[in-house]
Amino acid sequence: MTQTNMSRLHLAIDILGKLVAFDTTSKNSNLGLIRYVQDYLAQYDIETTLFYDETGEKANLLATIGPKDVPGIVLSGHTDVVPALEKGWVSPAFDMTERDGKLFGRGTADMKGFAACALALIPELVKQDLAIPFHLCLSYDEEVGCLGVGSMVDHLAKIDHPPRLAVIGEPTEMKVINGQKGKYSMRVTVTGTAGHSSFAPHHVNAIEYASRAIALISDVAREFETNGPFDPDFTVPHSTMLTTTISGGTATNVTPDCCEFTFEIRHLPDHDAASVIEQIKARVTETLETEMKAREADTGFEWEEIFHYPGMGDCTDAESFAFVRNIIGEVSGKVSYGSEGGIFEKQGNIPSIICGPGSITQAHKRNEFVEISQLDECLAFLEKLGHQAVKTPS
Repeated sequence: MTQTNMSRLHLAIDILGKLVAFDTTSKNSNLGLIRYVQDYLAQYDIETTLFYDETGEKANLLATIGPKDVPGIVLSGHTDVVPALEKGWVSPAFDMTERDGKLFGRGTADMKGFAACALALIPELVKQDLAIPFHLCLSYDEEVGCLGVGSMVDHLAKIDHPPRLAVIGEPTEMKVINGQKGKYSMRVTVTGTAGHSSFAPHHVNAIEYASRAIALISDVAREFETNGPFDPDFTVPHSTMLTTTISGGTATNVTPDCCEFTFEIRHLPDHDAASVIEQIKARVTETLETEMKAREADTGFEWEEIFHYPGMGDCTDAESFAFVRNIIGEVSGKVSYGSEGGIFEKQGNIPSIICGPGSITQAHKRNEFVEISQLDECLAFLEKLGHQAVKTPS
């Protein structure tokens, strides 16, 4: 390893430790981390633009390095992390610790490691005569449904020269992922009528009607398994749908007048999930709700979308993918988990891939870690990406 590589890696590790120290669990503000990044970039005379949420307590950060009169490349990462409440953390979750070539702490893999590597490359990028710009995008509230990045994507889509490619730095062990599923998360509230359970036939049992709706959702999910649509490049080659939580009832001797459940559909990028949900709602309305209201007019189903984000399609045929193809010769397939890649592609019309340090198997669990060698691979990848962006002598 050269001295330049060594100092760059040490800088990335130092930055990652600082990023991890900010408890940016999605329920918290991320402004401390954002201000740190702003101050870091200001050392290199790089301006930043912030896009706040409605509370003013969270923000996306956008910084452009290089010329602004040509399309460039997005380096995207989310700043929020999942809670670190699990028992058994060997070291404090928000105090990064190195052991056996690994860096432990919440967010090291998912996904502050990528942000640290991008920031560690800044001192080199600003010295180069770039032919195209890099757009550093750090977002909030990805972990709770990709809720934050949209305002920044809208801005990028409207600038005079929108980006030609987005690299989403989710942990992929530095393998290029060329597709991800989208997701709808739904909440359903079922209202029945209460009364002494000995008179159950005279009541509308909310839990029973909820269970019949859940059975219908399960039936449709099995249809996906049998009839598709299919894409064999995905880890699970078809859309999936399942009930994820349920609650209801008040006592063992009371007919339940309320039941609430949530369900999700993780869909292939070209599978119309909204239409699937509308079809389920129609079938429930025509059968179950009609039956309920025939007995009591004030009963029925209420449907609420909690969040949704789109799938990310395959951009390997896009001209802009050449920037990555020249670095990594082949792609590794498509994933069933979500990222902000679909929003960059569908909402911003920016072709996207997923590629970042660390393993998704380390995400969302105690003693999360990223291997230092993965950070080194990421730095090498970004360096090669930067070299391709440098102007060639005329």
